[in-house]
Amino acid sequence: MPANHLRIQECLTAGRPAMGTFMMLPGARLGQVLGDTRLDAVIVDCEHGAIGDADMHHAVMAVASRGCSPVVRIRGPSGPLIKRALDSGAHGIMVPQINTAAEAAEVVRLAKFPPLGARGQGSPFAALAHGVPTPQYLKQANDTLITMIQIETVEGLKNVREIAAVPGVDMIFIGPNDLALSLMGYTPGSTEPEFLGAIDTILAAAKEAGKKTGILVNNGDLAREAKKRFDFVVIGGDVKALGFWFAAQLEAAAK
Repeated sequence: MPANHLRIQECLTAGRPAMGTFMMLPGARLGQVLGDTRLDAVIVDCEHGAIGDADMHHAVMAVASRGCSPVVRIRGPSGPLIKRALDSGAHGIMVPQINTAAEAAEVVRLAKFPPLGARGQGSPFAALAHGVPTPQYLKQANDTLITMIQIETVEGLKNVREIAAVPGVDMIFIGPNDLALSLMGYTPGSTEPEFLGAIDTILAAAKEAGKKTGILVNNGDLAREAKKRFDFVVIGGDVKALGFWFAAQLEAAAK
């Protein structure tokens, strides 16, 4: 697999589900390990993970160097956060807690170069993670970067058709745990009709708008089923994987 190619975009363009995971722990070596798997994308989690600005740069560089797409989940729809994530060379951004079409449109404006938006150029690093010279990066970025909007609240669900219809929003990503918490007051959701109905509503809105969809699941069995409905399936993350693996080994050792 050649380094620095836009793997997640290739999957979505080809119409095959992309597979990803969350990276919550800092470290270039961890980014390389995750990027060297068969994952199509690693989401560098700057919202809930222990990853700061410099760590984000290191992770993006490491993941991209292994031919895997780094996507940065920022802390919220803030201009400086969007700028820093994209300037690090991320192949896309994931923006949590989007509740209205106006918020989604502002994310797009800040993520796109003129004439489509207001993003400023100047980073010498972004092109490196895309494997192209800077002039080519500036020319292609508006078409190749993936802008993911998370729907994870009652308000976001209420406005999901308008959010999905915003030009420049490429993907609607369901945050199932926060969505369940917002809908029902507890998490995780499972077979509750209200929860399952919300997912169906989001999928229908995205399909109507011609947008891709993504969701987080906990294991490979759930991922296999999710691939039938979603374009991007994210299986857990590094922290949970470590905990589950050691718990399983200790259980086996105790038998």
